[in-house]
Amino acid sequence: MSEEINQNNELPEGEGNGELSGSRVIPLSGLYERWFLDYASYVILDRAVPYINDGLKPVQRRILHSLKELDDGRYNKAANVIGNTMKYHPHGDASIGDAMVQLGQKNLLIDTQGNWGDPITGDSAAAPRYIEGRLSKFANDVVFNPDTTVWQLSYDGRNREPVTLPVKFPLLLAQGAEGIAVGLATKIMPHNFIELIDGCILALKGERPNIFPDFPTGGMADCSAYNEGLRGGRIKIRAKIEERDRKTLAITEIPFGTTTGGLIDSVISANDKGKIKIKKIEDNTAQHVEIIVHLASGVSPDVTIDALYAFTDCEVSISPNTCVIRNEKPQFMSVNDVLIENAKFTRGLLKQELEIKLNELLEKIFFSSLLKIFIQEGMYKHPDYEGAGNFETVVEVLNTLFEPFFSQFYREILPEDYKRLIDKPMSSITRFDVKKADEQMKGYEEEIKKVKHHLRHLTDYAIAWFEKLKEKYGEGRERKTELRTFEKVEAAAVALANIKFYVNRADGFIGTGLRKDEYVGDCSDLDDIIVFREDGKMVVTKIQDKVFVGKGIVHVAVFKKGDDRTVYNMIYRDGKTGVSYVKRFSILGVTRDKEYDLTTGNKGNKMLYFTANPNGEAEVVNVQLRAHSKLRKLQLDIDFAEIAIKGRGSKGNIVTKYPIKKIVLKKEGVSTLAGRKIWFDETLNRLNVDERGLYLGEFDGDDKILVVLKDGSYELRSFDLSTHFDHEFVKIEKYDPERVYSVIHKDGKSGNYYVKRFLIENMPIGKRTSLINEEAGSKLMVISNADNPIVKVDILKGKSKTPESYEQDLAEFIDVKGMKAQGNRLTPHDVKKLQLLSTEKIAGDQEVSDEPNTVQAEEKGTDTKPADTKSADDKKEDPAKKESSKIELEITNPDDLEMDDKGQMGLF
Repeated sequence: MSEEINQNNELPEGEGNGELSGSRVIPLSGLYERWFLDYASYVILDRAVPYINDGLKPVQRRILHSLKELDDGRYNKAANVIGNTMKYHPHGDASIGDAMVQLGQKNLLIDTQGNWGDPITGDSAAAPRYIEGRLSKFANDVVFNPDTTVWQLSYDGRNREPVTLPVKFPLLLAQGAEGIAVGLATKIMPHNFIELIDGCILALKGERPNIFPDFPTGGMADCSAYNEGLRGGRIKIRAKIEERDRKTLAITEIPFGTTTGGLIDSVISANDKGKIKIKKIEDNTAQHVEIIVHLASGVSPDVTIDALYAFTDCEVSISPNTCVIRNEKPQFMSVNDVLIENAKFTRGLLKQELEIKLNELLEKIFFSSLLKIFIQEGMYKHPDYEGAGNFETVVEVLNTLFEPFFSQFYREILPEDYKRLIDKPMSSITRFDVKKADEQMKGYEEEIKKVKHHLRHLTDYAIAWFEKLKEKYGEGRERKTELRTFEKVEAAAVALANIKFYVNRADGFIGTGLRKDEYVGDCSDLDDIIVFREDGKMVVTKIQDKVFVGKGIVHVAVFKKGDDRTVYNMIYRDGKTGVSYVKRFSILGVTRDKEYDLTTGNKGNKMLYFTANPNGEAEVVNVQLRAHSKLRKLQLDIDFAEIAIKGRGSKGNIVTKYPIKKIVLKKEGVSTLAGRKIWFDETLNRLNVDERGLYLGEFDGDDKILVVLKDGSYELRSFDLSTHFDHEFVKIEKYDPERVYSVIHKDGKSGNYYVKRFLIENMPIGKRTSLINEEAGSKLMVISNADNPIVKVDILKGKSKTPESYEQDLAEFIDVKGMKAQGNRLTPHDVKKLQLLSTEKIAGDQEVSDEPNTVQAEEKGTDTKPADTKSADDKKEDPAKKESSKIELEITNPDDLEMDDKGQMGLF
């Protein structure tokens, strides 16, 4: 471009009137292309994208360099730092000030004082003249070393500035970075300080680290699709929401990239649109985030929490894009590769520092030895030395005098070394202490040994450096963001199972319209159905009125995508070789209407044995072989528990090469999987594994759920998540056949109150059985599973109806009897109030703690509040907060004693 346009922006001679004068012509489009590329390169390299080695953009690097230049241990006004930085940064003070505030808010490199703003609330910092800062101790230890820094002239040529800073730490990943350049952008997440150090140590040991983001705002993050920070990855971040009570939620941590004000606006907007239903929202944020959400009457807290994640900024999604400057070019890298490079770069810097230190020690020994010989040999008194008239003569004389000692030095003696000798004052020469000099050189030699040892074991030295950093600065920098996997709610998973479906095994049809055929079960119109056939093939298809899936149906059921607990046990015969195989597998996901072969795929394959086990049960079967001349033993047992669970495409293990006569079930199977933790959402009346509502316990195999209904009967239910609980109930918990229950019930015929203690019988699932007598008017008043249930009984005594109260231990009042027993009469007097004082057991024999569940019914028809429950984790948080649970039943007229509309009579 300089060939065509001179400094005065004038065209070369002759161009203005069409004369080329032999000069090269560049088209206007070519000029724009060159200018655009120059501008793009400038924006990418000098403004928007950080360098991989020090993790800084140019403005950040210049701010830190300026802070170091001004550093005297005291705070500097931000305005002064900005002014000094303008010597290096060819832009306005506003851009420098904004960058400095962002550095200060990250609480790593700058020790701040004053109002630097708050990225959580969105509050801006005070004016630069009011705030102060200085380099942190960490920055002084890690970021600067003039001996290993590569310098360049500033933009105006008046000052020196670093090309990059010699940062001995993965600063880029600790702070994160975001920038938009020309044609590309970068978005690097912040990571945890301690985890980065541990990752560097792993990298130096030759292992590949695997790091995940950690945000200063806390919250919860799903990094399952993080993709190591590369393009195409995604992070879901959720706020932390606590349930203070049934009508109040508290947001205590917010997603990264949001502010409390913005989040509140999104909640209000969702409420206005009818997405959620709240009464009001308060911002109590001070040192810590606290946004209080007051729920409208009758709204489930758990449902509202899900709605907040679905419709507000309580859940955000971020797409990382790790772009860095490497080898003077922008490059997309994974965060793990960046961390490995940072670890190696730190090791290289440490090596440079060791080599510089080694050279300094060698120089100290060199000169000390030189001085010692100069003095001990009396060279300073030599007549030729004293008679030398100029420096060149002195050098010649000293070269001659030192010639016998040249072999003692690690390098050649230079004139500059002689200059240092002759500059020594005579007083220091006459006071020279040989012994002290020897001790000093011995100390230098010991240090040299250490330095050389570190250089030989450079990786160990670098690891020790990182461990020292963690020990010195790691306190208080623990992970703030909880890593979790967020499950997406599928419509089919929560749809009501309101239709029945059937199967015609012989003809190979399934559907909802085959009412004359075999009934399979209930499903919703969104469900998929899985079918297994005799030929060893399976298919998953959408539920329809009638659909052909293949003849010889062995098993058909509702398909649950991602179900890793249902395990299929199968034995099949290969039609080509005659060999029989056994396998166990799960079906996690398939393509709908695609036929899958579960066998070797040969023609004539046949399924000999098949079971579907919803909780990973593994039975024992007896395989009977046909008689054969080579066989002595015609029977063998197969324990499926010894067969590993593999994918559906696995071939399986060989059972036998000989024909099988038949396979007989020898022993029922037990689950080979760990128990499944189940919670119950009282608002939705649905089971879940998402820790919503009441914790029921860990379920496995034939475990069941006990449901005590309002009318005094009970049912045992399956712990399948699709189980519905439509009837009103007063108690729901994991069924324990050894647990003793205490009941106070009113006899409908006599009107008396009876106490009974019993074990609940193990009934078939779905069969309703009464716990009290079946006389009309009989009512269940109190049920407790406590070992020693204490009940406070308020009675009306005598004709005058004098009130009196006493406490009764039901365990002492009556022994454990049969479930059908009437029990012992509680009192001959009229009962005014019953108050259960004992502590209830919940899942795993834990006790209800923290906030007790209280139910009151003061008069006939008085509604009671549903029992307030917390998740098991909430109850474990503070076991010290344990109170006696109280349930009060106020009875104005003993004949009118009844339960509330929910039937709440105890701790449920």
